[in-house]
Amino acid sequence: MTGRIHPRGHATRIAALLILVVASACEVEGPGGLGPGADPAPPRSVDASYYARAVTVTWELHPSWAGESFRVYGRRTTDASYFRVAEVTSCIESRCQYVDLNIEGGRRYEYYVAAVNDRGIETPSEFSVEVDVPHPVPPPVPDGLEAVALDGVIFLRWGSQSRTADDFAFYRVYLELQGGELILLGETDSEGFLDLLAENGATSRYLVSAVDRWGHESEGSSKAEGTPRPDFHGELVYAWEDRPDLSGFRFQEDELLDPILPGNSAQRHFRIEVDASGWWLVPRSGVEVHREAYLTTALRCGPGSDASCTELTEAPSSDYSGEDIGLLPGLTYIVRVPAGGGDWRYGAIRVSHTGFAQDGALVIFDWAYQLQPGNPALSPAPGAANRSQGE
Repeated sequence: MTGRIHPRGHATRIAALLILVVASACEVEGPGGLGPGADPAPPRSVDASYYARAVTVTWELHPSWAGESFRVYGRRTTDASYFRVAEVTSCIESRCQYVDLNIEGGRRYEYYVAAVNDRGIETPSEFSVEVDVPHPVPPPVPDGLEAVALDGVIFLRWGSQSRTADDFAFYRVYLELQGGELILLGETDSEGFLDLLAENGATSRYLVSAVDRWGHESEGSSKAEGTPRPDFHGELVYAWEDRPDLSGFRFQEDELLDPILPGNSAQRHFRIEVDASGWWLVPRSGVEVHREAYLTTALRCGPGSDASCTELTEAPSSDYSGEDIGLLPGLTYIVRVPAGGGDWRYGAIRVSHTGFAQDGALVIFDWAYQLQPGNPALSPAPGAANRSQGE
């Protein structure tokens, strides 16, 4: 919230005034003029803005500034007199500032700045500025925080109830250390965040807050934790529109090969795209996708799986197309790629998450690939459970 400048001739235009110190703060009836012999150069371009329960008053040095210090005067516009609220003796380059924390919500404040020399003579700024201080009401606390553990990465996502505040601006993501100390990992305007510094085998705990355009921050969300692990599950592919270098995918026969490719690579089998309608699997020319997606609870239902576990064990023999297909979490999609000699190899991906992180839209899925041409049985690539992404 930027201050409003009072123009020349306004009732609060700063003239010259001999300021009298009455206590630790100085109260005066208003800005006024100095008598003959005043020599400090006046501050220029005084401005005031509000953010995060503080008003920041800034000004510029006059070209003829000779090292004088500055006094900042302020008042609530309902007050008759100004008070000296600070004395500033150093500036960074040609810019100076003072941060006023002694303010109340729902008030309007007015400030001006005066240069003062070693004889105590002041020259005030030509103008005063006003700034409105809103009531410090933060957005609602973010809801439903979830930590999705991947390979060397944790994907955080949460609900959008903070956006119900008209002045919502962005989120802050925190990592909680042992002992409860919080470290700010970053900020995002999406309901998702990737912790790319997470380490496999180490559990990390997180919380998220919401911030409005005035810098008012909500309380922290409920906490969520995750432990990354080496696995071919949880493959993370970005959308072509946001990260074209990480938007392509190729089913791999060797677990040591990274399946993530640029979205325009001739070696890709498909890439991910996003638009207003959602996320899309876009096959490369010659690659086909089955027209139907299958509702499953897992890519594989192995020993110890829940009795209600649902998987797709065999690829359909027909009804494939080279057209794009929309992606939804909880569905398994069948892709077939040319294997030579008129045969196909079959692969499956099961989407677990779609969402946004700080650097773009993404899809997370598990995958399986049948190495034997013509065999519709869907099997994971050999040794894939031991692959560490990015090797």
